[in-house]
Amino acid sequence: MDRQAPNYRRVGLLLLALVGLEAWGGDLQNMDALEELARTAAIAQLPAIGEQQRLQVGPLPPGQKLPRCVGAIVPAVAPGLRVSGRVVIELRCSDAKGWHLYIPVRIVGTAAATVAAHALIAGTVVTAGDLAVERRDVTTLPPGYLNAPSIAIGLTLTRPLAGGAVLTNQELEGSKAVQRGQSVTLVASAGGIDVRMAGRALSDGLINQRIKVENLSSGKIVEGIARSEQVVEIVVQ
Repeated sequence: MDRQAPNYRRVGLLLLALVGLEAWGGDLQNMDALEELARTAAIAQLPAIGEQQRLQVGPLPPGQKLPRCVGAIVPAVAPGLRVSGRVVIELRCSDAKGWHLYIPVRIVGTAAATVAAHALIAGTVVTAGDLAVERRDVTTLPPGYLNAPSIAIGLTLTRPLAGGAVLTNQELEGSKAVQRGQSVTLVASAGGIDVRMAGRALSDGLINQRIKVENLSSGKIVEGIARSEQVVEIVVQ
């Protein structure tokens, strides 16, 4: 009988949640084990990795040496500015030595990005012929870049774009799909089941644009994506 391959992500996260990482052997900490712990912790924080992408962990300072931690090494996301595709993991030794280490982790590789097929002037109503898709280094892509041209078709450019420039949602405008204060239906998906709740938009939003909404049942402020004039899909963090 075939055996199902183990889910290493789930196993790793379970270990982190229960006991962290126990240090072992010798007077110095195993630095390779620390890198692997940072990698596992980062997976839970970063977007899913595409086929032409990978995680880059570190680098650690050259010659970095730490005394062996006899207790659990607890990972956490370091405070500070969050950048898409990047995170800094803090590893803290829980014993009396009390050292901590910051390890950067980022996604490297390429991703599909929508670019201007030729120079476009401000006020252009975007058509399919105005756009192309190219693979770009993910570390160079601006926040809000579009991975599908269909999102931009029919919208209006707010500023000129040079040929080959990456298109972002900040450079587009159109008829507002959702008006501030409007009643909307919030949709959240979990385990293949859609849960619907009543909500209120706290800002204007275009189709496929992120907006803040209030869940009227709980009173919580959450972020969602305007999918139509009435439906906002909740973004699960």
